[in-house]
Amino acid sequence: MPLSHAGKNRIALAAICLIALMFGLEISSVPVILPTLEKELHGDFSDMQWIMNAYTIACTTVLMAAGTLADRYGRKRILLVGVVLFGLTSLVCGLAQNAWVLIFSRFLQGLSGGAMLICQLAVLSHQFQEGKERSKAFAIWGVVFGMGLGFGPIIGGAIVALSSWQWVFLVHVPLAVLALALVLGSVEESSDPDAQRLDLAGIVTLSLAVLGLTYFITQGPGIGFTSPLALGILAASVASFAMFLWVEKTHPHPMFDFSVFRIRNFSGSIIGSIGMNFSFWPFMIYLPIYFQSGLGYDAVTAGSALLAYTLPTLVMPPLAERLSLRWRPGVVIPAGLFVIGLGFMAMRYGSGMAAASWVTMLPGCLLAGIGLGLTNTPVTNTTTGSVPATRAGMASGMDMSARLITLAINIALMGFILLEGIHSQLRTALSASLDAPQLRALSEKIAAGSFASLSESFPALSQADPSGATVHAALVNSFGLVMLYGGIGVWVLAGISLLIFGGGKPAEAEQPSSLKTEESACS
Repeated sequence: MPLSHAGKNRIALAAICLIALMFGLEISSVPVILPTLEKELHGDFSDMQWIMNAYTIACTTVLMAAGTLADRYGRKRILLVGVVLFGLTSLVCGLAQNAWVLIFSRFLQGLSGGAMLICQLAVLSHQFQEGKERSKAFAIWGVVFGMGLGFGPIIGGAIVALSSWQWVFLVHVPLAVLALALVLGSVEESSDPDAQRLDLAGIVTLSLAVLGLTYFITQGPGIGFTSPLALGILAASVASFAMFLWVEKTHPHPMFDFSVFRIRNFSGSIIGSIGMNFSFWPFMIYLPIYFQSGLGYDAVTAGSALLAYTLPTLVMPPLAERLSLRWRPGVVIPAGLFVIGLGFMAMRYGSGMAAASWVTMLPGCLLAGIGLGLTNTPVTNTTTGSVPATRAGMASGMDMSARLITLAINIALMGFILLEGIHSQLRTALSASLDAPQLRALSEKIAAGSFASLSESFPALSQADPSGATVHAALVNSFGLVMLYGGIGVWVLAGISLLIFGGGKPAEAEQPSSLKTEESACS
């Protein structure tokens, strides 16, 4: 008996929600197992950064390309390809025997994840076209996606405690098979006959710029920031970005139309996107290390403590929507960024207390999560709502690209601040006992949360710091620097966003002439 239209839609929604859950879990469940990965795969601190950043950079690389390909060749078809590849690459991740195999497979996983992410929205938009039904479908999708992000840390910690780290990745294999079956039986195919050509030059130049800058930040301490290799990488990154700007300016159908930045609401909300990923999301990579190594919690307890950081992002969006209607996004988005910064300052205060624990960190974690919840939905709605309907997909792609690029760069920057803070304090306290290469290696192990074998790897440390107080203080104090960086940085961005929005006043109705012309032609 064939399914009714409503029945197919329900199954399609279940399929898309399952895919969203997989994507959200893959982002938030991995950070809590990084200390385990560092030990099991014999990696270093830089490897742990790349395990996260490979996924993020790959998502950025494929995002706009997947959207264009989906429009031309079919959203369902590209979604199916993405799900199959996500399952296969998750299998490879789970079978990885060393850090670099995992990094490479994470990059491939990120490519498929980015394709899945962009296709989800397109499929939902086509499958649910009636206003009330459409709003309900997107609301359910948003809740499930948020649950994946919110509960990922405790799920990752529980998997490690009950089984092994491999199953954090392998669990996606049966989920991908189920999602594949649901999509095949329910999702309708759709495409855009007027889809434009792929902006391959723009994709390549932007990806090379982000990859080069991230590599410069993460590898700079080891190879020397002023070495010919490091300076060459930095120069190549700058040249790639300059080439990207030129390509987008001259391309007939660019993936980034910079004229939209003249729309005040769009520019202000993009700063909001950057602000969230400047502080909240990259710090989620390092917060499990603080809970496990700074406070001595196991993976499950650390994942549970992280719920205070992530769960407010689930419950705040409805309030954020109501506040946006009353006070306009020009007030709510900067206010949300300010609250994130307040949370970071409160976390810094809580982490510096003599009897620091999850209780002293709780107010800051809650405030940061509340701020993210206040910012996220208004940013998404404002970026797409401030441009003509024909450019909403492009605006959404620019928003997501801004988030992922900022996330990748700040994972690297926060790691750099943490590592250099630890190295500076150890150099002051232990330079008489350990030489420069040993101090650098010790700093990397501490930053990665690897405390178990320090005395074996560095015999002189047991005499220089028998109680481990110096090592622990270096870690905790350096985390304070990272929190300070996150708090001040997001406050600066909150001020910039408020200025661009014009203090929350209504933005000018005038749009760039190119957008007005296009909107008139389409109408």
